[in-house]
Amino acid sequence: MAARLTTFVVVAIVAVTLIAGLIVGAQRDDSDGPVDLIVHNARIYTATEKGSMAEAVAIRGNQILRVGSDREILRLKRPQTATVDAKGAAVLPGFNDTHLDFFDGGTGLDRIDLADAAAIEDVDRRIRDWAEANPDRPWVLGRGWHSDVFSDNLPTRQMLDRLVPDRPALLLSADGHTAWVNSKALRLAKIGRRTESPAHGLIAREARTGEPAGTLTGAAIGLVDKLVPPPTPAERDRALRAATAEAHRYGVTSVQDVTGSADELAAYAEARRTGDLQVRVYAAFPVLNDLPDSELDRLQAITAKYPDDPLFKAGALDLTLEDDGPPDASGAAATPSLHFQPDDFNRLVRRLDARGWQIVTDAASDVAVRMTLNAYEHAVRSNPGRKGERRHRIQSVESVADEDLPRLPPLGVLASMRPLDDEASGNAGAPPLARRIASGLHRLAFGSGWPAASLNPLLGLSAVLTPAADPDAEDSARLSLKSAIDAYTSGPAWASFDEQRKGTIAPGMLADIVVLSDDIFKAAASDLPAVRVEMTIFDGKVVYRRAERATN
Repeated sequence: MAARLTTFVVVAIVAVTLIAGLIVGAQRDDSDGPVDLIVHNARIYTATEKGSMAEAVAIRGNQILRVGSDREILRLKRPQTATVDAKGAAVLPGFNDTHLDFFDGGTGLDRIDLADAAAIEDVDRRIRDWAEANPDRPWVLGRGWHSDVFSDNLPTRQMLDRLVPDRPALLLSADGHTAWVNSKALRLAKIGRRTESPAHGLIAREARTGEPAGTLTGAAIGLVDKLVPPPTPAERDRALRAATAEAHRYGVTSVQDVTGSADELAAYAEARRTGDLQVRVYAAFPVLNDLPDSELDRLQAITAKYPDDPLFKAGALDLTLEDDGPPDASGAAATPSLHFQPDDFNRLVRRLDARGWQIVTDAASDVAVRMTLNAYEHAVRSNPGRKGERRHRIQSVESVADEDLPRLPPLGVLASMRPLDDEASGNAGAPPLARRIASGLHRLAFGSGWPAASLNPLLGLSAVLTPAADPDAEDSARLSLKSAIDAYTSGPAWASFDEQRKGTIAPGMLADIVVLSDDIFKAAASDLPAVRVEMTIFDGKVVYRRAERATN
């Protein structure tokens, strides 16, 4: 009996000890564990709902462990902990670009870059130098020219023939809406005097002869572009690596690729499998016209291969409702044209919504925005049993009627805008509208449109924060800096159903962080283009460093 009692006492003591240990362990913070990286002496904007600021952040593995004051966080330092002294500069969540063509942008880095060519002599030199340096390339390809460089606003095939006489050449304008081609490219595509312009496109012609002048707009670009050899798997891999390096240089750690193809999605998945995917990707398939159920079945089978994942997933369709229309004879853009009639668009959106896709619609004008909202409302009424949250979007928004703004929140619709226009130096009418959307408690996200515009989010921040020249002008006010940063961080995370793991600097979130060169909370908007990314941290690891800093 005594032995049994002794056993009970021992068991009770052990149980009490274990319970006490668990209680103490639960109450003790995790500062005793390893801390891999600390960023301190910083102006950290967390981008959380409270919009709070901090001085330091601790990272363990690929997650944020703690955010607080320098004193709090530096106490967690251990011998193996690396530290980064931000030297009083701003530290933000990694930027998330909601609108780009990632592979096209990466491919373009290996082609002719005409983006900042300000004179025809510079254009000529860049084309000639690249062609001479790449004699084995079957095509001469590039992008970035601006119409105002040319005396008549549009270049001619004869100008390009003099520079590239031996191979077909295709050079996209900065906005990607017009292609400059030489005579070899036109002949290869069988484009002549009697070739009709396709719907939503224009073959520019010489006034005297009626022959193709050398520029193709809209859908007409495809007549030549379809002849360009598709990239090989090796070329696609190089493009992905180049695009990722460019993204890291600008502090971009997440992208939303709206022009994906089955081959590109497979390339993302392979990079994830091998551990080479160093940017988080949410991919969308482009939809340019109505699709039969068989094609929707095919798209659904493809996207089902890439379910929710912190690194790579697919689940959206990008609908082009509106384009800029072909230019007139002077090169000026015509009135935008719609790709769908309202009833047809309603029917397509209803069918896509019923299948559970997130729908992203490119709609710049207030007419197209209203048509999109009408279609989203029609889908909600028609598909009451749809499972899952919708979070449909309107992309590339430039204008919204006052009476349509209140319709966004009840539908859960997010507005995605491009702060920079397609030209290198201007705003796109987005800043005043962005303020109206954000001030109305509507969700807002920013994207670059890269490679049609710079991938650098700091240029976008500058655009939306720079005051109007006339302070008394209607809608002259701009977004607050914090709201603008949210549109590059927490807003895009919500747009891709990822707000539970990224977009903010908070405990438990993925450690995607950008360290800037200056404190942008003290800088003028006009100074932001000069601010640089000093360091990009992706998944808890430093993937880009502009210069050596105080790290040990």
